[in-house]
Amino acid sequence: MTAAKIAAALHLARSTVARLLLRSGIGRLRLLEPKLEPRSYEWPRPGDMLHVDTKKLARIGRPGHRIHGDRSTRFYGIGWEYVHVAIDDHTRLAYAEVLRDEKANTAIAFLRRARDWYARRGIEIQRVLSDNGSCYKKRFSDACAKLGIWHLRTRPYTPRTNGKAERLIQTLLREWAYLKSYPKSRRRTAALLPYLRYYNRKRPHAGCGALTPMKKLERAA
Repeated sequence: MTAAKIAAALHLARSTVARLLLRSGIGRLRLLEPKLEPRSYEWPRPGDMLHVDTKKLARIGRPGHRIHGDRSTRFYGIGWEYVHVAIDDHTRLAYAEVLRDEKANTAIAFLRRARDWYARRGIEIQRVLSDNGSCYKKRFSDACAKLGIWHLRTRPYTPRTNGKAERLIQTLLREWAYLKSYPKSRRRTAALLPYLRYYNRKRPHAGCGALTPMKKLERAA
């Protein structure tokens, strides 16, 4: 029941009920839901599982409010672009591209390029895990089958099961996309490849025991 319904049922002021609920630590309905225990796992070999996902980014016509903090100067209509990401479950070796949409054809082409990129580093992709987005439906699964890759999807409404891709996206947003003020979208896109080199070769990763993804790949060889 909401605070308003409780107040009506008990003939109390809503502010009184709200104060008592807050004092008890149950001031919001979501606090009554049991917290799920975090489940961490790691596939034993590079290529056993590749996590993929996409993130929509606003195109840049001029620096936005995330940089200068002034929402009064926002403007609209410039459109979107999409960063497609892939991360190897075992090594956390990451690959990403900024593309114009998140349609099935685009996601399939990205997967093919990602597979080739990992193959050049000695990683043969066995499985791909995606969410249930429209670009990862039947056509994507069929393309995976033709590539000899088993396509798995996360359970509906449980994005945490693709958590490695989600965390990679958050890292990219924090350390690349919103790191500084880019004058144009193409400048942001141009900065992605240097960042990925840093991420894979120089940035210690907590999930790798403070190793870089490339160093973990070398140890797995």
